[in-house]
Amino acid sequence: MIREHTDAIKPPRALWVPFELGRPLGVPNDPAFQNRALRACLELLDAESGPVLKDYPEDVPAELASVDFTGMSCPIDLPQPSSNGYGIAQDLLLEIQQVAPWYDLAVSRRGRTTVGISDLDMEQAGRFLAGYVEDEATPAPRGDLTTGRLLKFVCEDLKAYYSEAASAQPGMSASIAVEHWLFNETVLGKLLWQLRNTRTEHEDDETRYFARRSLIPDRQIQYKGATVYHS
Repeated sequence: MIREHTDAIKPPRALWVPFELGRPLGVPNDPAFQNRALRACLELLDAESGPVLKDYPEDVPAELASVDFTGMSCPIDLPQPSSNGYGIAQDLLLEIQQVAPWYDLAVSRRGRTTVGISDLDMEQAGRFLAGYVEDEATPAPRGDLTTGRLLKFVCEDLKAYYSEAASAQPGMSASIAVEHWLFNETVLGKLLWQLRNTRTEHEDDETRYFARRSLIPDRQIQYKGATVYHS
């Protein structure tokens, strides 16, 4: 929950928690911790009137919350970017092929995936992304969507594909570790940064908003010392 948004919207009952975005109950695989957070939320229903915005006092233990970015890496053995002139598109396709077995393993373990919003296979998605970053006239593989919308779907699919693959690796259960690897240690991450750095002032509203607000997480932007956009 983003506190300032909730304060402005004023829902009848809201519990602000200090946890990582996407983990509203705190520590994964810790039923006792999660139950405490859930009970605190349900207790808001006892209030006689609203709106009520309450702060949850318990944070994730320091040893779980703190992550040292220095030297962080994922055990997936990715190929080194080529120096033979083939370009970043070929590097990305090779990287996608290397990630594929780990993605398949992650899906077989969980029985589900969040990949698929673009309705493209990952090599199609990779070709379009790499082509678009270098030349916006690159033909879109789907004609039923605007370029800005398809670009967003392609990026979300690729990010999910890599994230799910990395999460199958030992020592990569923390989402921030996976996130840092993706945006700082991969060819895909390099392309996503290039896309953001060149499209935050784009004339197309969808593309500009996507580049500013949802392409790269704020904490990665802050880690790089780049500008965080709030509008």
